Amino acid sequence: MDSKGKALILGGGIAGLFAANVLSRHYEEVVIADRDEFPAGPENRAGTPQAYHPHRFLERGKMIVERWFPGITEELLQQGAHPRAQKSVKMTNRFGTLELPDEPNAGCSRSLLEWTLRSRVATLPNVTLLPKLTAQQLLFDAGKKAVTGVVFRDRNVKEPALLHMNADIVVDASGRGSKLADWLQDLGYAIPEAERLHISLGYSTRHYKVPEEIHAAWSTIVNEGDPALGIGTAVFNPIENQLAEIVLYRAGGASYPTTESDLYNQEAEDLFGPAIGNLLEQLEPVSSPRGYRIEECVRQHFEEMEDWPSGLLVLGDAFCSFDPIFGQGMTVAAIQADTLDRCLQSKQEGVLLEQGFERSALQEIQSAIEPAWWLSAAADLRWAGVKYEGRLSAQGFSFAQRLFDICQELAYSHHDMAVFEQYMMVTGLFASPNDLFNAKSITAIVNADRSGQGNAWLHQALEEAGVPLEELLEQIIPAFNTEFLPLTMGLPE
Repeated sequence: MDSKGKALILGGGIAGLFAANVLSRHYEEVVIADRDEFPAGPENRAGTPQAYHPHRFLERGKMIVERWFPGITEELLQQGAHPRAQKSVKMTNRFGTLELPDEPNAGCSRSLLEWTLRSRVATLPNVTLLPKLTAQQLLFDAGKKAVTGVVFRDRNVKEPALLHMNADIVVDASGRGSKLADWLQDLGYAIPEAERLHISLGYSTRHYKVPEEIHAAWSTIVNEGDPALGIGTAVFNPIENQLAEIVLYRAGGASYPTTESDLYNQEAEDLFGPAIGNLLEQLEPVSSPRGYRIEECVRQHFEEMEDWPSGLLVLGDAFCSFDPIFGQGMTVAAIQADTLDRCLQSKQEGVLLEQGFERSALQEIQSAIEPAWWLSAAADLRWAGVKYEGRLSAQGFSFAQRLFDICQELAYSHHDMAVFEQYMMVTGLFASPNDLFNAKSITAIVNADRSGQGNAWLHQALEEAGVPLEELLEQIIPAFNTEFLPLTMGLPE
């Protein structure tokens, strides 16, 4: 594929690193600019306050990262990451407990993962990483309605100065703190109303030294709690060098997990209950608990702007931010980068040019975001105090919650592994929600519920709606136009 021009990426986090790998195959020069200094080793950056807390790829994300960064799992394992293969995963919720062997993947901290990815990207001959550059505004050619670069505040010099950097394409991957909407408004653009999930969530995470016998036997232990009763989630997750992280989570703002060292283990034990047994007593704390809070998650709709400027794209949390507990953020960033690569290939083949490449690419990327956003919102809206502001159907969220309850009860109480696999394929972003939310699948699932409650719920829902199931689904469930691509796709030549 012919390459030309210069790409400038704002942000050197996970989304920015994926974008750099993709763009390096399409542009002569790629620059990643970040406000932080890049650590020499696997350390958390100042600009990523959430980095101390658990990060994970969903199954689709694991597939994509291994494809774009071949051998990354083995490299992480060589650096001390936790080998998950054939270790036990225990998942508990209000319906019961499942204990299964884990997949052959590596458990690690965000800092080790990001450092390993960044080290790979830094070896690409046409990629440059520039630290301590804080983006101030876009460079803009009003006549051409094109973004032509970025103005930075350069903190690499003693007297901070402004640095103008030109580029053929600017990609905002700067995360939750993105100023893109403000910059566009300053240029005179009208910004579409964003969807907002007012979530008021709180994390509390602590790291522990893990004895060898636990390290050898266990992978993740999850107790999902019960949002209806205000009971939070607790997760035990081994990372690198025989360390594990425990995270306590609660949404809705009524209360937050403790960050007091003297209270943390007791709260963790209360949330885990019998799911973790006496394991906590065998762990040695190596840090104090750290808290992290997010007031809202935001999904922008830049793709609706008919006058979107050329030379500008946006990825990652700058486009759509998620509740981190579900592990969707990094996976969606990987999916977005994959989507961008397909769009760039289409551009090379002369497609996606009628509306303008950038807006067409944003539309494709937005379609890739939608399943994760809808699934995350449906799950978070179970918490009292969480409010959704946007265009999606409240009835659709309620319908999804009830169907997911039936799926989980069949899986956790009755060990119906066929339903569990179908459920996990959708929530792991391997399959479209359309594969579950269709008349045939829904009918089969409620018929499998031997209590009869599933059929009774569906009958009542259809009676209240006054329309057939297919028509009800069209009214309340998004279309989900995303194509879920084969898992064996290779990299572009």
